[in-house]
Amino acid sequence: MSHNMLKGKKILLGITGSIAAYKSAILVRLLVKAGAEVKVIMSESAGDFVTPLTLSTLSKHPVYHSFVLNEQGEWTNHVELGLWADLFIIAPATANTIAKMANGICDNLLLATYLSARCKVYVAPAMDLDMYAHPATQNTLKTLQGFGNIIIPPASGELASGLSGTGRMQEPEFIVAYLQNTQTVSTALTGKKVLVTAGPTYESIDPVRFIGNHSSGKMGIALAEMLVRHGAEVTLICGPTDIPVTEPQVKRIDVTSAEEMYQKTVKEFSKCTIAIMSAAVADYTPEKVSITKIKKSGDELHLKLRKTKDILAELGTRKTKKQFLVGFALETNNEVEHAKQKLNKKNLDFIVLNSLKDSGAGFAHATNKISIIDKSGKITRYGLKPKEEVAMDIINKIIELNHA
Repeated sequence: MSHNMLKGKKILLGITGSIAAYKSAILVRLLVKAGAEVKVIMSESAGDFVTPLTLSTLSKHPVYHSFVLNEQGEWTNHVELGLWADLFIIAPATANTIAKMANGICDNLLLATYLSARCKVYVAPAMDLDMYAHPATQNTLKTLQGFGNIIIPPASGELASGLSGTGRMQEPEFIVAYLQNTQTVSTALTGKKVLVTAGPTYESIDPVRFIGNHSSGKMGIALAEMLVRHGAEVTLICGPTDIPVTEPQVKRIDVTSAEEMYQKTVKEFSKCTIAIMSAAVADYTPEKVSITKIKKSGDELHLKLRKTKDILAELGTRKTKKQFLVGFALETNNEVEHAKQKLNKKNLDFIVLNSLKDSGAGFAHATNKISIIDKSGKITRYGLKPKEEVAMDIINKIIELNHA
């Protein structure tokens, strides 16, 4: 990823009263070095930990910390500050400040600016481990994510209290890299509506048990987030997964069963130009679902399964000339042959082949190793790499073949 993603960006840095505020001086320096223009807002108590003079020297801008600017009684226009910024990052963000943000409390300049900012807001929490783990804080962070704010999860390590655990603000280098990676990469897919499916499906046997698979949804979620960074409008239809979507612009629809995924996918497909089907949908589902829990009796339990509707094949028959359809194949033998058959049978533009044979690839891993086979039968093989980078490869192939 190019390290110029922040060049020319106007960044507002909010600093609150935590011991980690000393790291914010380094953060300012690194952001300026990356080519950003940085303005700093401090809460009243942040000044106990780092001085405005240090921060104004490093940012080459006056530091804002109160509503009244000077003896002449000029006020600081928080609305203007909020509109000036391309992105707003609050680092460190104390438990107190994030609680106020979540509840719209506005008793200092930093909070007033937060409430009037129209740009993306990033929050880097810093606090002791018990404060971070407290349900109140966890609730607050969920609320902020619900607003579309992006939480940069704290690191684990030694804390100012002498205890060790999760709560440390991420290092400035990490924060800069994080900001770099979440900026728009290109506008190649601007105006394109893209549908992505991800994760497993769970097919109910009774109210307690289900048939599922080991898909984590990582690959599809990485694709959805990366597509947004290429300017696409993304709808993600996601089976049961614990993985959060950190990109607020992804429209997420949660489903459980193959039937639900079928209904939602077919409905959304007509509205989109590109569809990437990366979900691991069950091929079979129990014929009857017991209303009550099946009791243990006898040595055997016979389950009668019937085929589920083939989502990919259905989309292949509905596909217009203007639509581009990508499928995934997870094979364990005769991989290329099977993938090619699937590509032709289901009318796909290309297929992404995952091999379960490669260690570190496939389900529940952070990495993946793929080959892409296009309509002409051409195979492009890629090495083992993080799923975010695999997502980039898949998107680049779509852009190349789709002349997007």
